[in-house]
Amino acid sequence: MNTEHRTGRVPGADHQMGAQQSPARGKRLRARELGLPLPGKPGIYNAITDVPGVLVGFNTLSSQADPTLQTGALPVQTGVTAILPVGFASQPRPVWAGHYALNGNGEMTGTHWIADGGYFVGPILLTNTHAVGAAHQAATQWIIDQYHEQWHKHHLWAMPVVAETYDGVLNDINGMHVRPEHARQAIDSARGGQLPEGNVGGGAGMIAYEFKAGTGTASRQVTLAGQTFHVGTLVQANHGLRPWLTVCGVPVGQKFTEDRIPGMSREQGSVVCILATDIPLLPMQLQKLARRAALGIGRGGTPGGNSSGDIFLAFSVANPMPIQQLAGPWGQLQFLNDCLLDEIYLAAIEVVEEAILNALLMARDIPTARPAGAICRAIDGHRLAEWVKAGRHPDSGPQEA
Repeated sequence: MNTEHRTGRVPGADHQMGAQQSPARGKRLRARELGLPLPGKPGIYNAITDVPGVLVGFNTLSSQADPTLQTGALPVQTGVTAILPVGFASQPRPVWAGHYALNGNGEMTGTHWIADGGYFVGPILLTNTHAVGAAHQAATQWIIDQYHEQWHKHHLWAMPVVAETYDGVLNDINGMHVRPEHARQAIDSARGGQLPEGNVGGGAGMIAYEFKAGTGTASRQVTLAGQTFHVGTLVQANHGLRPWLTVCGVPVGQKFTEDRIPGMSREQGSVVCILATDIPLLPMQLQKLARRAALGIGRGGTPGGNSSGDIFLAFSVANPMPIQQLAGPWGQLQFLNDCLLDEIYLAAIEVVEEAILNALLMARDIPTARPAGAICRAIDGHRLAEWVKAGRHPDSGPQEA
C-alpha cells in the first residue's frame, strides 16, 4: 500500500483533473479563510483534534493516484477515516457517548450498547456503505492488539463504532475495494493537529449538494466557570440537492445552476457527524448534544431526505475511568449543570454547519463512475463568498444575471 495514502494525502491532489479543474483553481480555502461570516471562536486548529487527546487518521484509495487499484470498468475513489477518542492509550477505558438518528437510512454500529451502557471503547471508523464489515473487523482486531493483556486475560468483547455513507456515484462501491488492512492503516496513521479535508479517507468519494464534498472538521472554544473547553466535529458530508444549499442564511444553491450531476433528481446520500468535547457530560446530555447536529445540517438547507442516513454521535473524553469489568464497585462522574447546556448546544450546531462548508470548500473535482463521463465539480469558493456577501448585503455584491 502506498504510504502517501495512509496519511490521507492523495498524491497529485493539487493538480488532479488538470484542465478540467473547476474555476476555483489553485489553493483551496476553508470557510473562514474565505471570509464567510461564521460565528464563534474556533480552537487553534479549528478541528476535532482541538479536543485534547483526540487523534484522526485517513486512508484514501484513489485509482486516479494509483491506477492499479482499479480492477473493473469503474474508478476507485473511497477510503476510511479513523477517530481515536483517547489516542493510543495503553489501557482501555469507556468514552461516554450518546447518539441520534434524524433519518435512519444508514448504519452506525455499536449504538445499541451506547444507548444502554452510555459508552463505547475503541476507535470510530467512517467509510462507505459496503465497507462496514471490513472496517469493523479492523477496529475489532486493533482493540484486541492494543489492549492485548486485558483482552486475553479477561472475558472482554469489542463493539466498535463504524459508520458509513454511500459513494457509488464516484466509486466502484460494489467492487468492495476497502479491506481490513486499509482500515487498520487509517487507525495506525492517526495524529493530532491540522487535518486534511475534502477528498480524503471515508470522504474520498462523497458528494454534498451535488458538489464534491467528503471530510470536514471544525471546533469551538467554550468558557465555563472560568475554564476553557472545546466542542469539535468531524463530518462525512454526502447529502443534499443543489437547490437546497444555504450558506450563512443565503440560498446560494439556487444560483449555482451549472455542472449539476445528470440523473440526480433526489437525494441518495447521507451525512455522519461525530461531535467530540472535553466538557464533563453524562450520556443523556451527550445524547441531547448529538441531536443538535440535526440543526447544524439543517442550517445548510437539507430537510433530511428519505434516502439519507443522517446519523450523529457525541462523545466526551472527560471522566476517564477503567472499563466496568476491570473496575471496582463504585464510580463517580462529574457533569455540567443542565442549565448551562445552551451554549454547548449552540457550539455543536455551529461546528457542524462550518465543518460541512469546509468539506465542500476543500474538495477537488472528480470524474463520476455512474453515470460515466461526467465530472463532480468542487464548489467555487470565491464565487460562493461573493454570493453570500450579496445575499446578506444586497447592495454590496454581484447581482444575478
